[in-house]
Amino acid sequence: MSTILISQRQKTLDGGSRMHRLSIATIATANPMGAQAYVRQISDRAADALAAISPAPWAVREVATRSLRSPLPGERRLPIGRVAIAPAAVRRMLGAAVFAGDTLTHRMALELPPGRHDVVTLHDVVSWRFPDESPPVPAAAEELRRAAAVICVSEYSAQEAAELLGVRDPIVVHNGVDPRYFDAAPLGVADRGALGLDGPYVLHAGGAARRKNLEGLAEAWPIVHRRRPHLTLALAGPEHPRRTALFEGMPGVRMLGRLPDEAMPGLVAGASAVVVPSLVEGFGLPVLEAMAANVPAVVADTSSLTEVADGHAIMVGVDGTSIATGILEATDDGAQLDGVVRGARIHAGQFTWERSAEGHARVWQRLGG
Repeated sequence: MSTILISQRQKTLDGGSRMHRLSIATIATANPMGAQAYVRQISDRAADALAAISPAPWAVREVATRSLRSPLPGERRLPIGRVAIAPAAVRRMLGAAVFAGDTLTHRMALELPPGRHDVVTLHDVVSWRFPDESPPVPAAAEELRRAAAVICVSEYSAQEAAELLGVRDPIVVHNGVDPRYFDAAPLGVADRGALGLDGPYVLHAGGAARRKNLEGLAEAWPIVHRRRPHLTLALAGPEHPRRTALFEGMPGVRMLGRLPDEAMPGLVAGASAVVVPSLVEGFGLPVLEAMAANVPAVVADTSSLTEVADGHAIMVGVDGTSIATGILEATDDGAQLDGVVRGARIHAGQFTWERSAEGHARVWQRLGG
């Protein structure tokens, strides 16, 4: 639902100033994932972040667009599939009408048409890199080059945006970590039992696209299972035929399916290790969530994962043998990991959503002020 937020501080300081308007443009979804969590965290903090730095007042609203027949709540209805494939000129005209009156429009989804003064978040370029991902919006590369600003969530994604799509001067603003992970207690015995996790487990949480490298993990697990037969590999994520084909019937594996968001901090906190073996990630939030929860992270030394882990994880190659070696190291009772885990938690603490919102606000203020 659309909300207009103006802080009391702004009203007091800026009674006669012209009001700026920021629309945070999203697509309504019934199954929120990482990108939607980002939208929620930034939207909730946008007004206060602008109030802290702006000499002029801002009205901030979130505008959720839904398809023509969607039962989901929202402020706009558009034929999103048709809009996504429309020519760039048509999308510009539509966006100018949909977001009329905005000082800035911050698009959180490339499928939406651009506003006249357009800021865009680009999490990654996997749509252009991997054929099994959703195909890129045909006009997206041109619109990114024309945007007033492009925010990328990692240095890696910014470099990819510049080299592959020709985006000039993308701005890096890192994601934050949900504070719940710092305070998370492991799931209780009953909750673990309901998931079929009666003993220690290694967790992988996420999708099953090829870039997630489940093939490497499937090659690694039998090696781990022979050495650590008491461990279970817990796979959390939406059902997918690739995951099923790779792991169904494999000893010591439990496929949990999609779990509610409120269960994830406890699931992470109770793990013996979290493994993130991806070939490519735009940011890799599960790495920091594990660190925040005092859990060793086994992380592929690739893409943004190297940047985000910054030496505070067990870094591995993407082949099965290397992944298995990392998991065995992380779950070795005699390993000296306490110092690594403590340092990792401090490192994760630098990635707050308040800090991320401040980075966004600086961009909005510079362009709108």
